[in-house]
Amino acid sequence: MNAAIDIASIGMVTAVGLDAPSACAAMRARLDGFQETRFVGSGTDLLIGAPVPLPRSWIGEKRMAHLAAGAICEAFESIPQARGQTALILCLAEKDRPGNPTGDSARLLRSIAEIVEIEPRMRSRVVAHGRPSGHVALDQARRMIVSGEAPYVMIAGVDSYLTAPAIAYYLGENRLLTTDNPNGFIPGEAASAILCTQSQRGGFRLFGLGLSSEQASIYNVEDLPLRGDGMTSAYSMAFKETGIEMNRLGYRIADLIGEQYWFKQTALASLRLLRGRHDFQDLWSPGESLGNIGAAAVPLMIGMAFTAARKGYAAGTPVLIEASNDAGACGAAILAVRAA
Repeated sequence: MNAAIDIASIGMVTAVGLDAPSACAAMRARLDGFQETRFVGSGTDLLIGAPVPLPRSWIGEKRMAHLAAGAICEAFESIPQARGQTALILCLAEKDRPGNPTGDSARLLRSIAEIVEIEPRMRSRVVAHGRPSGHVALDQARRMIVSGEAPYVMIAGVDSYLTAPAIAYYLGENRLLTTDNPNGFIPGEAASAILCTQSQRGGFRLFGLGLSSEQASIYNVEDLPLRGDGMTSAYSMAFKETGIEMNRLGYRIADLIGEQYWFKQTALASLRLLRGRHDFQDLWSPGESLGNIGAAAVPLMIGMAFTAARKGYAAGTPVLIEASNDAGACGAAILAVRAA
C-alpha cells in the first residue's frame, strides 16, 4: 500500500535530552548518556547504562507512562489542533521479552491518557514487536489516515532495558557490554513520538515502507548463516514503493545497538542492493548516544531525520530508517521532504 503521509511533529525523552531539540543536538554532537547504574556487571564492576534523568524516581509502568506522555505532549505542542482527533499507536517491547517494563498494555494506555489529558475514548492500539514496532505502526497509520479513520495518528514508542530481570537475562546470555565482553550492547531507555497526517507540499513524507523477516536471527536455533535476506527484502520493498534504486539514497539511520550481528546485517543489505555510481552514504545510529532503546527506536530515528531535514544538516536525501529485533523481524522506511 503506497499511501502518502507526512510527519508533522515529533517528541523525545532520552538520556541526552528531555525534548527533541536538545536530544537531537546532543546526538549530533555525539554526546552520550552513558553512566554507571546500580546493576553489577562482570565481577564487581557496575554496569554502564543510559537512563533518562527524570525529575522524579518513578519506576516500572509509572515510569514508562511518564516517559511516553512527555514525548506525546511535546509532539502535540506545535499542532494543538490535533488533540481530540488523533488516534494513538503505542510501540512497546515484545510481550515475551525478559524484563519487559510495560506490564499491562491496556493499563499503560489509560495511564498515558490521564497524564496527557486526552480523550479516554481516543482510538488506540498497541504494537509490541520491540525495535521494529515503529515500522509496523507506520503501515497501520497510513491505512488509518487514507481510509479517513483518523486525520492524525500519533505513533509513540517507549521502552527500557534497565530493569533487574532484563539485566539478569542479557548478562546471562553474554549480550551486555562489559569489561570482558566487547561484543555487547549498553541497556538504555527512552520514549519518542511522531504525529502523522495527510501529505502536504513541503512536508516530511513517508515514500516507501518494507517489512520482512530474517530466518537467521540472532537466536536462530538451526545456526543458519546470516545472509541479510530479511533486511535486504525490507529495503527492496521500500525502494520499490519509492520508485528508486539504492544508489539514489542519501543516507541511513539504523538501530545499531553495538553487537556485531546488527552491523553485519546492515552491511549485507547494502552490499546486495547498492549498484552503479553513487555518492557517499552516511550511516547514523542513536545507539551511539542512547544504547539499546528498544521500541522507542523507530519514532526516535524518524525524529532525528525530521530535525536534520528542517535544520539543514541532513547527510543527504532521501533517508532510509531501518530496525530489526531478536526474533528476526525487519523494517525499512524511506522518507524525504516533499518538494513544494
